[in-house]
Amino acid sequence: MRALFLLLLLANLAFFAWSRYLAPHPVGTDPRPLAQQIDPGALRILTPAALAAMAPSKPKPASAAAAGAPTAAPAAPAATTPATALAAPLVCMEWGAVPPGDATRAAQALAPLGLGSRLSQRTASGAQSWWVFIPPQPSLQGAQRKAAELKALGVDDYFIVQDQGPERWAISLGVFRSEAAAQARLEALRAKKVHSAQAGPRASQGEQLWYVVSEVDPTLRARLQQIAQDFPGTELRECESAAPSN
Repeated sequence: MRALFLLLLLANLAFFAWSRYLAPHPVGTDPRPLAQQIDPGALRILTPAALAAMAPSKPKPASAAAAGAPTAAPAAPAATTPATALAAPLVCMEWGAVPPGDATRAAQALAPLGLGSRLSQRTASGAQSWWVFIPPQPSLQGAQRKAAELKALGVDDYFIVQDQGPERWAISLGVFRSEAAAQARLEALRAKKVHSAQAGPRASQGEQLWYVVSEVDPTLRARLQQIAQDFPGTELRECESAAPSN
């Protein structure tokens, strides 16, 4: 029995040696698989489920992705920039009539405005003109109360007549060369519910001096109105209004 065991052992060893080193390798197989393994001890057999888990996921179709994804809120419309308010148009204004004796004082009042070539002056004969006015009030305080009522109605172009004479404490609302222009001004005032205004001729005052200012904006207009208030009997008006003739 011992001899048989040894014989079988030798046969197995011989077969192993032959199959390991002497037997020809099948075509297409690696002749030295173990020698070329990086880490032979780490090899493991994967199940089909493990292989499926390791497979890269396929991208979803665009329609499916759109159906599963939450609907994006529509982009808010861009805020529109409010249109810039158009600047008030520049106008031509004229101030008068300044008596010749007040010409120097009037020039000094206008000098700080730095008007340069925008300022010119002209003289006009005292031809009869038409004016729109509120009849004289009993006193300065009464005229000031009436002026406050005008301001509350949105009327800013006026002045209180302070010269000695029958027109003292009247409120002038505009002086015009023609009756038609005066009546147009009167109708505009009545549309603002100024019911006490009247239109009528104004007496001639001899030679008159008028100052003409071009390119007047609202700020400059307000400053010119302040100057006109310091010269009783004068007024500030737009050049489009009829003015005394040259």
